[in-house]
Amino acid sequence: MKLTKLLAGAAVALGLAAGGALAQDKTKVGFVYVGPVGDGGWTYEHDQGRLAVEEEFGDKVETVYVENVAEGPDAERVITQMALQGADLIFTTSFGYMDPTINVAKKFPNVKFEHATGYKRAENVSTYSARFYEGRAVQGTIAGHMTESNIVGYIGSYPIPEVIRGINSAYIHAKKVNPDVQFKIVWAFTWFDPAKEADAAKVLIEQGADVILQHTDSTAPQAAAQAAGNVVTFGQASDMAEYAPFPRVSSIIDDWAPYYIARTKAVMDGTWTSVDTWDGIGPGMVGIGEITDAVPAEVKAEALALKDAMASGEYHAFTGPLNKQDGSEFLAEGEIADDGTLAGMNFYVEGIEGSIPE
Repeated sequence: MKLTKLLAGAAVALGLAAGGALAQDKTKVGFVYVGPVGDGGWTYEHDQGRLAVEEEFGDKVETVYVENVAEGPDAERVITQMALQGADLIFTTSFGYMDPTINVAKKFPNVKFEHATGYKRAENVSTYSARFYEGRAVQGTIAGHMTESNIVGYIGSYPIPEVIRGINSAYIHAKKVNPDVQFKIVWAFTWFDPAKEADAAKVLIEQGADVILQHTDSTAPQAAAQAAGNVVTFGQASDMAEYAPFPRVSSIIDDWAPYYIARTKAVMDGTWTSVDTWDGIGPGMVGIGEITDAVPAEVKAEALALKDAMASGEYHAFTGPLNKQDGSEFLAEGEIADDGTLAGMNFYVEGIEGSIPE
């Protein structure tokens, strides 16, 4: 009897130990989001990447996320909490999370961190971003052709290099097809605030813009354009196809899923190292949403040819001759901007009016 009880107890103990081992084997992956998962744009696409990780690895992973995390001290609190709760890998998905990510990473050397759109790395911190400016070149080409007022409105979030690159790329390519085009830029100083974004769109429309581009995350500018009537828009970060075929005539789509799957697998198999990844249309991190029939066929063909040329490496969106806003030379004839210059871009190209806010 005692022997039976002893064996039973041992079996239970072994079962608990095995269960514990299984729990430990499950890789825990955390995501910190600047907006809500239902924003229809930036955060929505990051969360689609999280769901892709779950689908790929099944019960070998556990994913957790926190949405609507303000950039700054609150982000550090959230990231710290995630690490304390046993996350093996944490993706922090907004530029303003850069310093909080670095700070938390120092305290948790055994946790791997991945920061989106930043430039500070450490032994346990990688950085990743997409070459959104390639998508802006396609949008600029379409915008330059489709504007009838020759005024293109642009809603900027924050005056950081990522956003400035996009404005410049869109303008360069709009100007190529329409020498009379003007850009009017309104800074919203937010990534996600539907009310502010709608107000920015309305201001630009009142100033004569009949094409609106945005580097903010909600669909509010799409709705404002739809209400105004004959105003063209483009989806940002996500397809925003609910506003197709018009006003939304195409989009930039961020596809994070392959990257999130690859980096999670690297943690699982012990091959994760700190790297910087900056991919564009070619590798598929930047997608161009369907160009609708609201765009003339010849313009659509031109935009798709540009997309293909960038994907193959035949063409670079920042190819000289180009000057800076003050008239000084940026790139000589045929010269291509290097990644260092692009990563730190803090100037407008020649022809864009107004100044970059401090």
